Amino acid sequence: MAPFDPADFLGIDDLLEPEDLAVRETVRAWAADRVLPYVAEWYESGELPVIRELARELGAIGALGMSLSGYGCAGASAVQYGLACLELEAADSGIRSLVSVQGSLAMYAIHRFGTEKQKQDWLPRMASGEVIGCFGLTEPDHGSDPASMRTYAKRDAGGSSRSSGAESGGDWVLNGRKMWITNGSVAGVAVVWAQTEDGIRGFVVPTDSPGFSAPEIKHKWSLRASVTSELVLDDVRLPADAVLPEVTGLKGPLSCLSHARYGIVWGAMGAARSCFQAAVDYAKTREQFGRPIGAFQLTQAKLADMAVELHKGILLAHHLGRRMDAGRLRPEQVSFGKLNNVREAIDICRTARTILGANGISLEYPVMRHATNLESVLTYEGTVEMHQLVLGKALTGLDAFR
Repeated sequence: MAPFDPADFLGIDDLLEPEDLAVRETVRAWAADRVLPYVAEWYESGELPVIRELARELGAIGALGMSLSGYGCAGASAVQYGLACLELEAADSGIRSLVSVQGSLAMYAIHRFGTEKQKQDWLPRMASGEVIGCFGLTEPDHGSDPASMRTYAKRDAGGSSRSSGAESGGDWVLNGRKMWITNGSVAGVAVVWAQTEDGIRGFVVPTDSPGFSAPEIKHKWSLRASVTSELVLDDVRLPADAVLPEVTGLKGPLSCLSHARYGIVWGAMGAARSCFQAAVDYAKTREQFGRPIGAFQLTQAKLADMAVELHKGILLAHHLGRRMDAGRLRPEQVSFGKLNNVREAIDICRTARTILGANGISLEYPVMRHATNLESVLTYEGTVEMHQLVLGKALTGLDAFR
């Protein structure tokens, strides 16, 4: 029997293939070299000045749109994508958000619902990191209720249509606002969801379009090493074939969100692992009353409880990944994973903070940075309450949303 490995308490690595481990090590090494030495400074300044450079590097290691096939994408398994998300968020939630929005939202929408021309025009450049994408769904007054969005797209039959695809009927003119948009100010393309006469539709919007602007949101106390923006659409004129033709209604954006939430299930455990390891290391070296605090029963009880929830969460993420690879993962199961793993990750971070004492609030350690980041992860892409209601409906068959 192999020696016990505290870092892999349940032996989950035994479930991974050599290719899975290689992906994990590649992303872990990149994060250790390109993020960890600098992220505290980025967080403190509230800026990510090298985001374009990081995007190109992430593209070079195949991390952008990595679970998609073709068009320069890696075609990785769902488990491999999840492992990458875990390692990225172990560095910082903002870096994982950059990758999630690029691949699981913007690229996924184009890949699944776009025309062949849209895919050829955008996906190879997005996979390489040459073009950064964003995803416009949330509005200032409509977060958990996207069906009530006010952003509207109208046909202008008298406009100068530049359509070259199947869509016809004149240009589209978009007006509205989107809020809390990751990557917005640095994006070259935005996937924007808007009301139309036919229902909610998605649009591929080049960000250099006249009338489009993306002012950056400042004064955040969470996800500070991330670019967050508002999107303003003021008579943005698009050709008829800018619309994503393969979907109408909320099914489009919600399916993208389900894919991104799957990455969060893994990513939250990365943040939790970072805080847990910091607490273990600290407990073994910090001395009080003549011995390391890790020798006291109360500290060991905290570490034991943290380890249980951390490795249960990783095992849950792995199970959901295998279901996704088999084509059997349901949205309710993704909600189960997001609800549990983010909630437990926050609890692990807060417990780690108590072990580190006053040092827990210092950026010399990762704990407070992860804890504040997870406050955003807790409510974006579905609040706790929304996921509870998804599970409640699945359990009772009764819709409590309205």
